[in-house]
Amino acid sequence: MRTAMFLLVFCCAAQLYSQSTIISGSLKEKGTKAPIQNAIVAIDGFSKESFTGVNGHFTFETSLVGEHILKIIVPDFISKSFAISLDGQNIDLGEVFLEKDIVRENTDNLIVLSDGELADDEETISGSSGILQSSKDIFLKRAAFDFGQAFFKVRGYDSSNGQVLLNGIPMNKFYDGRPQWNNWGGLNDVIRNQEFTNALSVNTYTFGGILGNTNINTRPSGLRPGIRLSGSMSNRTYRSRLMATYNSGLKNNGLAYTFSSSRRWSNTGYVDGTLYDAYSFFGSLECKINDKNTLALTSLLARNRRGRSAAITEEVFDLVGNQYNPYWGNQGGKIRNSRERNIFEPLFMLNHFLQSKKLTWTSGIAYQFGKNARGRLGYYNAPNPDPTYYRYLPSFYINSPIGADFNNASLAKEGFLKNPQVQWSRLYTANLSSEGKAAYLLYDDVVKNKEITFSSVMDYNLNEHVQLGIGGNFKKLSSENFAEIQDLLGASFHEDIDSFSNTLNDVNGSSSKTDGEKFNYHYKIDATHLVGFGQMSLNFKRWKSFVSGSFSSFGARRNGLFQNERFFENSLSNSEKVSFSSFALKSGVTYFYSGRHWLTVNGAVVNKPPTLQNIFINPRENNDIVPEIQTEKITTIDLSYFIRLPDLTGRVSAFYTRFQNTTDINFFFVNSGVGSDFVQEVITALDKLHKGIELGLEYQVSANVKLSAAGNVGEYIYASDPSVHINFDTAGAEEDLIDPEGNIDLGIAKLKDLKLAQGPQTAFALGVEYRSPKYWWIGATTNYLANNFINISTITRTQSFLLDSDTGERFPEATDENVTRILKQQKLDDFYLLNVVGGKSWIVNKKYISAFVSVNNVFDQVFKSGGYEQSRNGNYGQLKQDNLSGTPSFAPKYWYGYGRTYFLNLAISF
Repeated sequence: MRTAMFLLVFCCAAQLYSQSTIISGSLKEKGTKAPIQNAIVAIDGFSKESFTGVNGHFTFETSLVGEHILKIIVPDFISKSFAISLDGQNIDLGEVFLEKDIVRENTDNLIVLSDGELADDEETISGSSGILQSSKDIFLKRAAFDFGQAFFKVRGYDSSNGQVLLNGIPMNKFYDGRPQWNNWGGLNDVIRNQEFTNALSVNTYTFGGILGNTNINTRPSGLRPGIRLSGSMSNRTYRSRLMATYNSGLKNNGLAYTFSSSRRWSNTGYVDGTLYDAYSFFGSLECKINDKNTLALTSLLARNRRGRSAAITEEVFDLVGNQYNPYWGNQGGKIRNSRERNIFEPLFMLNHFLQSKKLTWTSGIAYQFGKNARGRLGYYNAPNPDPTYYRYLPSFYINSPIGADFNNASLAKEGFLKNPQVQWSRLYTANLSSEGKAAYLLYDDVVKNKEITFSSVMDYNLNEHVQLGIGGNFKKLSSENFAEIQDLLGASFHEDIDSFSNTLNDVNGSSSKTDGEKFNYHYKIDATHLVGFGQMSLNFKRWKSFVSGSFSSFGARRNGLFQNERFFENSLSNSEKVSFSSFALKSGVTYFYSGRHWLTVNGAVVNKPPTLQNIFINPRENNDIVPEIQTEKITTIDLSYFIRLPDLTGRVSAFYTRFQNTTDINFFFVNSGVGSDFVQEVITALDKLHKGIELGLEYQVSANVKLSAAGNVGEYIYASDPSVHINFDTAGAEEDLIDPEGNIDLGIAKLKDLKLAQGPQTAFALGVEYRSPKYWWIGATTNYLANNFINISTITRTQSFLLDSDTGERFPEATDENVTRILKQQKLDDFYLLNVVGGKSWIVNKKYISAFVSVNNVFDQVFKSGGYEQSRNGNYGQLKQDNLSGTPSFAPKYWYGYGRTYFLNLAISF
């Protein structure tokens, strides 16, 4: 009853007469004076928007009074702001000229660098740069374009906490909750029209995530008509790029269509042996049925093949440097990478858009299918082919338990420097001498997904003060997972038997497998996710607020297609179904001191299901599910102060976020205090705390010079001591088993107050930009990044670390002081980076030509961008012995950032 009265009062109040101001003007492109259509015109801080028509003209009506900032935003152009005084008198801005923004040329290379796929399989980095690259906020721009090269994460959040949508259809993956930017990589020209809402701000298309949400609008009518050709050169991930786009514009018959394609390639990127080979195609047809209804059919086909690189120990870095990559070798005079990743997941969408004065309704269906494959070398009863395997390095002999062997250490160093790469010829030789059976083979871990998504969202402006929204989506996934032989490397067949336990991987199939056949594991996962949300926004002269609620239902089941002899009763057929129902609520209030100063407070309580990667413990071999798995709970609040003066704009934000009941699963071989085995480590009841302050300011010194400052001071820590279980197979001899039950509870891990490995927790940037009236500009940014910590080994923080596996007793020397010293979390070195960008544009015979160049890390600074502790030494005695020399065999592994790199783009539009 109270809620009904509350709504009634606001709705009635909203109908009362108020004096309005009409703002009008006409947008044109600087230089060509061509009209600009589909530009967004709005009062900064308020949700109401107006759009320019085909002739570039706009009118914007508002009942606000006082001093405000009018902003004009359109893709591919530099935004413009006007200080205006609203007093009921109409305002005519006349002709407003916007200048092309060629900085956006850098976004494709940005996303490639920040997607985390340079990491190896066991430890992944997931940045948020792709989600943030459309933001106009100066802090978020610095986070994407400058801090991102050090894998900085806004607020320390994983990118799964942000949502990406294409035409209102959610694109985040079931497996890890993250968007797969490679699905539309290289299609810059057609994904420029992006709507970004930061953090907890209300979003028309989704309840969203706590990081922020981006809707990419690919409708041809929203893109600039004409032809655009561009070419790029770089020394980052690819060396060359060609791109061509044609957009018809909206024809008199109501049709509009767009085609775009690109090619990106390189034999090697900045890191040695990282080939790049990508093709992308886009086609969209839009039909305007009438003034209110539009249909659009869209297809995206992006194939991406790339050679991956590895984290390395400091010992390896000292020998061969930061561009070294152990995954490749020469074969027949050509680079061959053993860890290629190949992604091809075509996407087709059909959308309906309804637009009236008060109602916006967007619906769509999307179907995506395809393959995501990760290559690797397999070896069976044969030496490890990895040139950085610990037994091949000098430290193995220095750290020998019977005493340092400096002679063999020197020989190992010489051998490694002579042959630091994969020796493909030796692998063929070994196979040819093994009577047809493969000792080595190259195979892919393949994921073949089929996913269908239905989405519909409605936004209704009840009046100038009340806006209502409702929407939902349903996603269904069928995911087939298997290992597939790609190359037997000269052998005739592979014997599909586990070499450690001599057990069959596929009891019901042949043990002899050849090229193109599935082996090792084969299973399917079926999952569904239903989400519904509703929201209400209230807008008044001095304040605005919103409230949004969401409900979701999630279900998943594994279906084993191979019967594994090690898990004979628990590998074939269906697992039990895992189901979750969860609720989420967020709300925010903004108070306007004036049109140029306002304060915003947002808060949320979000419950969400775990992702597929954290539900099934070892899906390749069995149906086991994490015991008593729970939904993850997120509680967050942020407070922001905004300033919008004619020459100074910016914001300061403080945030506090707690993640509870998170789950994590890791795979590794460990020599622990309870025994040695290849284990699956299951971490539950894991809490994390993120808090900090963000700052972003821009100051327009003159018409040509702009200064900027951005900074983040954060603290991201573990906030609980989680429970740890380890699982393993029981196919070996009983005396060699850790436990005959196949799992053991290690109790809690003492993680509380240790730092999270979420990139630099402190970052500052100072920038200056000069823009000439003669259509050229240059800018520079100096960046300081600090407080970056490596990821910890959880198992070494359990009580098992203190035990001697031979006696079952605690190591006498494992005192609290000694354990604290040896397990001290490593902080990476702080560092400075200087980045420079510049550009020039020309108009020649009504053709727009632009050149853009960026140089990152101008002084070629060598720095570690991340790292992790290895878990091999899972007991105090072994870790202590390995550390005695100062060069451990199982030292932490690091990723090194790029040195001096460049990106150059030349484009022509007509």
